[in-house]
Amino acid sequence: MWTNRKEHVLGLAAQDMQHTTQSIDDVLYPNIEPYTTGFLQVSDLHTIAWECSGNSEGIPVIVIHGGPGGGSQPSYRRYFNPEKFNIIQFDQRGCGQSTPYAELKDNNTHASVSDLESLREYFGIDKWHVFGGSWGSTLSLIYAQNHPERVHSLVLRGIFMCRKSELHWFYQDGASHIFPDAFDSYRDHIPKSEQGNLIEAYYSRLINEDVETRRAAAREWTRWEMATSRLFPDPEYLDKAEDLDFAVAFARIECHYFINAIFVEEAFILNNVSKIAEIPTTIVQGRYDVVCPTKSAWELHKALPNSNLVIVPDAGHSMGEVSIARELVAATDNI
Repeated sequence: MWTNRKEHVLGLAAQDMQHTTQSIDDVLYPNIEPYTTGFLQVSDLHTIAWECSGNSEGIPVIVIHGGPGGGSQPSYRRYFNPEKFNIIQFDQRGCGQSTPYAELKDNNTHASVSDLESLREYFGIDKWHVFGGSWGSTLSLIYAQNHPERVHSLVLRGIFMCRKSELHWFYQDGASHIFPDAFDSYRDHIPKSEQGNLIEAYYSRLINEDVETRRAAAREWTRWEMATSRLFPDPEYLDKAEDLDFAVAFARIECHYFINAIFVEEAFILNNVSKIAEIPTTIVQGRYDVVCPTKSAWELHKALPNSNLVIVPDAGHSMGEVSIARELVAATDNI
């Protein structure tokens, strides 16, 4: 199954013609409900929500959501054969159903790695497969580097290593050249005197004691990300910015992590890549991913001898795009 440094750039002409008419429902497994849910206290302050779906006796896979602060989603269950997998999801600290809501204290990458281990031990799992996209790919990689003996394989999408260049590209200058119309509102929410460092400017507002100040900044931050997440913008994605319960947690926690460089040294993932060199890894990357450009996936792939990179030519960042979803399901089917 696994080949060293295999690259697979899909060609549109070579794809089966039926793919052009497929919907997301054609590609994913049917909707299912969890067979159990619960909460796990992971510190004196934080409690995380979790769920299990699929086959309770199946192959364990942990699904790591994006953001940070995005929360788990029911649709994530559909990327796995429910008869084959025990599908475990959780809401990272401060988001989704985890409590306290939008809390930044004791909310960092190291804590999230610890929470994953707490969940694994709670469920009595020796090793599991790890599935994550965007920030979920970041946390998946850092978790695996800390606990390689607990990871059977990695299935990653939209690689994000949170280096200064990646943050500058998306939140300051880069993606703005491709989506200038969407960027204007995000940038102009901040006075010109502060536009030289938009992440810092947003952070000061997202931690402001005034509720309306936080909400207004969260709406603009979230709208910018949702406007750029798909090759063809989706109004339903933009609507997420209007769900202020979602947007405030998403924007506050994201910005908190980014202002702190996700609490690790620059280029941490690439500097520690040897620790996961033996873990079979599949990377699914949209060619036109503006949020997490393909360069990061390419650099990670080159550094990982046991990785398989699939570059999807007609997709952006979202796992909800049909061609991305198709490749993710193919990857989990091959586990």
